[in-house]
Order: sequence, then structure tokens, then C-alpha cells
Amino acid sequence: MPNTGKEQSIKRQDKVRAQLHFNIRKETAVQLDKKHWNEHVPKSVETSQGGKVTILWNQQVQTDRTLPNNKPYIINRDNKKGTCMLIDVAVSGDRNVIKKEPDKILKYNDLTIEIQRMWNVKTKMIPVIRG
Repeated sequence: MPNTGKEQSIKRQDKVRAQLHFNIRKETAVQLDKKHWNEHVPKSVETSQGGKVTILWNQQVQTDRTLPNNKPYIINRDNKKGTCMLIDVAVSGDRNVIKKEPDKILKYNDLTIEIQRMWNVKTKMIPVIRG
């Protein structure tokens, strides 16, 4: 049975997410288990030596309030700098690319505020949109 358009879209998004995850690990000195991003399989939680950086992969964030959108694909928390990046990916048709960025930022606005409050870090949502 051939892949549906939705299955192909999910595979494309997973490849983009895995490459982003690999590159974040590389930049934040979290030990790499593979030399090439296309061999990389993200783990749900990874921490750099000394606990400076924690990277969460596809993990639901527990908050004091019930939030409908609390599971961005990548959360990169830098404990030393006191920052946190929420990263979510969309692979969209070319005509929808411009629309997706503000949609993603708005989707995770409440989670951004809650993480800032609970973890006492500066938090930013980074949407990654690919046409």
C-alpha cells in the first residue's frame, strides 16, 4: 500500500526534527553517538556533561495550569545561561509557509509563559517552517 500524503509529511518532519536535534547536541556539547545526522535517533532526555544543557525530545511539559499545547518537539534548556528554547517544526505547502510561523508562536505562547515562571529562565519559541 503506498504512503499517504500525511505519512510522507510526517516522515519529512521527523527528518528535519532529527537533524535539528543532532545539530543542537553538536553545538551544546552533548555527546554525539553518531557521526552523521541521518543515523541519529533522538533520546527523550539528554544532558551535557556537568548538567549545563538539557535537551528534551517530544516530551510533554507538566505545568500548574492545564495547557492544550504543552509538547513542542525539542526543548533546549541551558541551565548556565538561564535560557530555554522551545522548537517546533512544520513542513508545509509553499503557500502556507508564511502563515505557519505566527501560528506556531501563538500555539505555544502559554507554555512559554509557564516555563519562564516555573523554571525561572528566559524562554523563546522558535518555529522551524519548511516549504
